[in-house]
Amino acid sequence: MRNTDAGQGRIKRRDFVTGMMLGTLGGSIAEIISPSQVEARVGNQEAATGAAEAPGGKMVPWVFLHNPLERWMSDYQRTFDAWEEGGVRGILVGYVRFYQGVTPFEKSYGYQYTGVQLPTYAPDPKVYAAFGVAPPRQEPRQPEKEKMFLAMLENAASRGWEVLFFGPGQSGGSRPLSEDPYNAIGFAAAVQDTMNAFPHAHGIVMDGALSEHNYELAFHHGGEAFEISDGEKAVLSATGVDVGRMERGAAHLLEQFHHLTPSRVRYYAPGGVLGGLALFDFNEDALYWFRMRQEGAVRQVAAIHEQMGKLNRKVKLGGITRISTFSLLTTQDYARMNPYFDYLFPKLYFWNRGFDGMYGTIARWVEKISECNPQLSERECFTVVKAWFGLELPGIHSLEDMDEVGFPEAFFKEVVYSEMQRALAAIGDENKVIGWVSSGRSPHAGDPMPSADLYRILIEAQRAGMKRFVYHPDFNLGASEWEVISGLCGKRWKEDPQGKYWPEDTPKPDTFSGGRKPKHPL
Repeated sequence: MRNTDAGQGRIKRRDFVTGMMLGTLGGSIAEIISPSQVEARVGNQEAATGAAEAPGGKMVPWVFLHNPLERWMSDYQRTFDAWEEGGVRGILVGYVRFYQGVTPFEKSYGYQYTGVQLPTYAPDPKVYAAFGVAPPRQEPRQPEKEKMFLAMLENAASRGWEVLFFGPGQSGGSRPLSEDPYNAIGFAAAVQDTMNAFPHAHGIVMDGALSEHNYELAFHHGGEAFEISDGEKAVLSATGVDVGRMERGAAHLLEQFHHLTPSRVRYYAPGGVLGGLALFDFNEDALYWFRMRQEGAVRQVAAIHEQMGKLNRKVKLGGITRISTFSLLTTQDYARMNPYFDYLFPKLYFWNRGFDGMYGTIARWVEKISECNPQLSERECFTVVKAWFGLELPGIHSLEDMDEVGFPEAFFKEVVYSEMQRALAAIGDENKVIGWVSSGRSPHAGDPMPSADLYRILIEAQRAGMKRFVYHPDFNLGASEWEVISGLCGKRWKEDPQGKYWPEDTPKPDTFSGGRKPKHPL
């Protein structure tokens, strides 16, 4: 099978083995790259004064303006003024759709929104015709909202901020799989249409870096690691991959997770890459499954990159990826993918439960391994996870520890630090790496992470070399998060309920007074 990526050849054996050793089956990377002694997070003088400036200078934050866009459009001038003071120099906006009849309600993903989705602009059929794909269907419009949205973008751009969209605003048809198996042409048409409509925008960011595969052992968040969906099979077949062999390899690995014994774990798990290969019995079909997943992902982003180069102006392309520990299983190999992107956004997601958080993912792997192998102790199940991902959580030896110990200081100094350092090392350009950070009250339906944890995440990621980050509020900024971000990145926000700006996710103090006012104000 021919490889259409920049290398014009098959995956090199050296690259494949290196990837296996560093990610999927290797030992803990933290043991290799984390310094034995780490500097104190706050110096003596800073502790005395209460200052919260980050060591090494200021980081540059962006903010993700998640749906519904209407929430941000109503008072963007005052909000942007406050954010600018706090150091914000960019926004990431999306999805680029309006909502009609917006009604917030709590569901599995924090706040979801009911109502009809409507376009933010009129698609141009000529653009899609030029790419040889069908245009989007015509939908009702909301001209007043469109004007407000455009004004908000113009305001952000006038400040010198970078403006990126979370995916294109509309999408049309696609070519047959035989002509365009990755829908790179259809995607480029949608991007061109969106960029024409919004000349103040600088680029497009795609969640999952366009090619993310599932990385949960148990079925969770709509998929599982060893599943090959029907849509994926069609693309694989169209690109010459032996789908039957991939299915045999995936089935073989899944079967191995049902036949782990204490003696095998104790013998093989500490044995590095060779021990891991033996523990999970990586046969030729299993290696083929892993290899074709990686190769297909790189070929997809290479095809997208090629089409992006044909647009009528430079449009930056960003990809949001899982953090280093999970990146090889999700087929987001930073070292191989980074040439095709202007920005990569590693997700600094660490919460328990919910979805996408590191603690929650590891907990589910441990639970599933234990369910499939009841003869293993819980500690041995954690050992299996370490052999598979190369990750060990400091101070965590049981599922109960995840709640009772939580995130010890060593987690931030070792795990957060090494995860970001690995990403920076693989990508090789600190200006392309922008951490994607979320915490707050219900991050991706997960357990709350207080502002102290946000502070430690940012400090340790910066110590590893991170210069910029996007904060993903869940779903709007709270006072404690903005206190941390503004203090580390710009002019510290003064907490004043009567001031010019108050983060919406934190109720003001008089909310709880039943409308009463003080008789004798101080």
